[in-house]
Amino acid sequence: MLKIKWGIISTARIGIKAVIPAMQKSSYCDIVAIASRDFDRAKQLGTMLNIPKSYGSYDELLADPEIDAIYNPLPNHLHVPYSIKALEAGKHVLCEKPIAVNVQDALKLLSVSQKYPHLRVMEAFMYRFHPQWDYVKDMIAKNTIGGITAIHSIFSYCNTDELNIRNVPEYGGGGLLDIGCYCISQSRYLLNNEPVRVFGKIDRDPKYGVDRLTNAMLDFGDETALFTCGTQMVNAQGVHIYGTHGRIDVKDPFTPNAELPAKISITNEKSRSMVEIMPANQYTRQGDLFSISILENKPLPFTLDDAINNMKTIDAIFKSSEEKGWVNIT
Repeated sequence: MLKIKWGIISTARIGIKAVIPAMQKSSYCDIVAIASRDFDRAKQLGTMLNIPKSYGSYDELLADPEIDAIYNPLPNHLHVPYSIKALEAGKHVLCEKPIAVNVQDALKLLSVSQKYPHLRVMEAFMYRFHPQWDYVKDMIAKNTIGGITAIHSIFSYCNTDELNIRNVPEYGGGGLLDIGCYCISQSRYLLNNEPVRVFGKIDRDPKYGVDRLTNAMLDFGDETALFTCGTQMVNAQGVHIYGTHGRIDVKDPFTPNAELPAKISITNEKSRSMVEIMPANQYTRQGDLFSISILENKPLPFTLDDAINNMKTIDAIFKSSEEKGWVNIT
């Protein structure tokens, strides 16, 4: 079976603990190289993860002609620069969310990608590849809860480590870019539409300067999405979808345990049920579908236009908080 040969730029925790092991279980991904600014660390982790090649710089990995695609989990402010470098080196790119730190940054990547139409670039919102969302969208399409009227979501954790990149503004830190982006993406994904305006209220850490708590309202016209994301509060996540005559509650919408069934509660005028979706690894499915797109010359599941629209909403929420009012999205 043909496989895409992958290189990993960065030894970020998400790659080491979640993405790489999952992609190594896939049918169409072959992880052949890993790079770090510290060669010894790259070599150590390469040995631990059974990755044959290790590099002491990202550019060295990008210059490897054997590599077809790269996974980019670098800090947010390096997503676009190194994704562009990868494209210029002839590599397909799967880049961690958020695709950029703002819309202007994302548009640079789009502009460069258009020079390489044979190369794929996709934002790695892995949650969309878990089968629980296929089920939820199917229930919505079957009118199980009627027309959607509102979506409420939350995603939070506690991180007060001043050395953590999520608490460094210059690195694209803060909760909205790190986890609020999931809540925005998820509401757009379910409604298959874009918000026309947003209202956001942001609380910034007085020491670090990053946003530590965001509450936002997204106006889709006929539907409304509300979310809370926080980086200095209790660990929590959940999505609640309200319809005209029912509701769907997703217990672990963004990081479900790959070894356990995902649980979805469906309540309508006739019944209430708890559905269990068979265990699945969303990182494995993401890697496979991206690789299949390359191997079979098929369109990607999600395009850069989708990533840019998510960034537009993020930018508008930041602006809304500053201006203390609604901001239209154009």
